[in-house]
Amino acid sequence: MTTSANLPTSLLLNGREYAYASIREYPAQLDAPVNGYEAKILDFVRQWLNGTQEFTLHTSGSTGTPSAIALRRRQLEASARRTADFFDLGPGDRALVCLNCEYIGGMMMLVRGLERNLHLTIVEPHADPFAYVAADAEFDFSAFVPLQLKTVLAAGHAPRLDKMKAFLIGGAPADAALTQELQPLQAAAWLTYGMTETCSHVALRRLNGPHATSSFRVLPGIAAGQDERGCLTLRGDVTDDQLIVTNDVVQLDAEKHTFEWLGRADFVINSGGVKVPAEKVELVLDVALAEIGQSRRCFVAGQPDERLGQAVTAFIEGEVLTEEQENQLKKLLGERLGRYEQPRQLRYVPEFAATPNGKLNRAATLRQANA
Repeated sequence: MTTSANLPTSLLLNGREYAYASIREYPAQLDAPVNGYEAKILDFVRQWLNGTQEFTLHTSGSTGTPSAIALRRRQLEASARRTADFFDLGPGDRALVCLNCEYIGGMMMLVRGLERNLHLTIVEPHADPFAYVAADAEFDFSAFVPLQLKTVLAAGHAPRLDKMKAFLIGGAPADAALTQELQPLQAAAWLTYGMTETCSHVALRRLNGPHATSSFRVLPGIAAGQDERGCLTLRGDVTDDQLIVTNDVVQLDAEKHTFEWLGRADFVINSGGVKVPAEKVELVLDVALAEIGQSRRCFVAGQPDERLGQAVTAFIEGEVLTEEQENQLKKLLGERLGRYEQPRQLRYVPEFAATPNGKLNRAATLRQANA
């Protein structure tokens, strides 16, 4: 912790220092040219420092049509406070902000820094954010999407991650290969569960170390429940005490403190009258691909079928597997999935479509594959 005399008075954005006193008057007091992304960051920080009470964000569109959501300052403050308390973040700690700050995950990294007087180093979203900061820069906390984390580890930056108190992973599931790569790290890697409507994460799951678990831990002060479909419901200060009903089917423990995520209700495939949860099949497919040495992005969807109505179909990114690899994959899937859960077809897509903040865009990828 630092004393009040040493509290940060500026932030670092794409390698340039900006004093908070000048940002308050942005753009009048900043004559340095900035690009469009930098301008948006500075404008948000200006609004926050000047006490703006409401902010409008857009959902990512990864599971549906992007929509605008208004969030009150008190909701964002509550979320920042809860995360900072959980990870013991305080004045003088150093945060690397490398997510897209136009979406809730990146924006909340800014809010945490501003509310807890963290030293903020902000870079535009890149696959390897460490390539854009000083080689000797050290950080206590950060958040990444899985693609960034894979690139960071492949580039040999594990020692830089290990100097952190903890880091978050969000925006997409962490696949089996990435989870395995995280195991040697001493720094705690936490997978997040949340959405724009909940001001980022409301539950966390430890991915590495002796305390790793398959369950998400609901953060204190968040009331979790289930609707008649078995989907998770949430209420708390981060939702402005409004009930949020998700489409995520979960197995909630009796005390409602932890839950296992089972998949999205709207990703259920009706194959011959049997309801197949797509994400369950995806998890098995992901592990099986890794086991045959083909760690690739994949997803499962129902495709029209005259006999079954919908046929379970696996979509795999990249080039076609060899016949031997396909046979190995089908053997593993046959051993681990029920008769109706097994993909009837493997389809290959050279490159999956993505949303603006890098998440898999299933709908666009399906249109591309079926064109």
